[in-house]
Amino acid sequence: MIVDDEAHARTNLRLSLAPLSEWDVVAECASVQAARAQLAQGEIELILLDVQMPVESGLDLARELSRQAAPPLIVFVTAHRGHALDAFDVHALDYLVKPIDEARLRQTLQRAGALLDQRAAYAGALRRFVDPEPGYWRELTVRSVGRIDRVNLAEVLWIDTAGNYVGLHLEQRTLLHRSTLAELERYLDPAVFMRVHRRALAQRDQLLALRQSTEGSYVLTLRCGHELAVSDRYVAAVKAAL
Repeated sequence: MIVDDEAHARTNLRLSLAPLSEWDVVAECASVQAARAQLAQGEIELILLDVQMPVESGLDLARELSRQAAPPLIVFVTAHRGHALDAFDVHALDYLVKPIDEARLRQTLQRAGALLDQRAAYAGALRRFVDPEPGYWRELTVRSVGRIDRVNLAEVLWIDTAGNYVGLHLEQRTLLHRSTLAELERYLDPAVFMRVHRRALAQRDQLLALRQSTEGSYVLTLRCGHELAVSDRYVAAVKAAL
């Protein structure tokens, strides 16, 4: 189902979807009210949902759907770049930026198709996005192709940057999560994680030893045995934590 208050935007999406034979557009709605009525008539697997609409926004509809045990997958459609997209990334949700790029649309729908049988897990990510709990996070939802993982942040030993992703390093595995380090850090308890480098955060309980190399740079050893470079601006804070 396509939900957008602008007729030309709905038309563009419908035409872009036409070559994708595995998907059928069963409805086009110009408002949240119309979408709500359509949803009452039968199951919708995927909604391409405009964020900003008059009267009720796409987030209003997403908030309602997040209360379902297995809601439709939602791909948010937004005209706004920047911070809003970081928020979608952090919560493992997908989005499209207007004007829609057809290659990006195909990639997005491929991921959506792989997640159709995991909509119960997806519901948790959607709820945390539209109704975030007060305080710092204890869990993080990580999406990859065909899979959703709920990660207990207490089990994450350190976090570092990996291109357009961050690496969440657990004892037995590493998960890549699409987010910037700075955006994710906003949701992490500073009593649990601390910045040690512009490219890395470490769990405070993992701090074991700090040494200065012959070149003068600092290296932090974690209890798990991994070593992290420490930027000069964070050396004093690491020493205090130790």
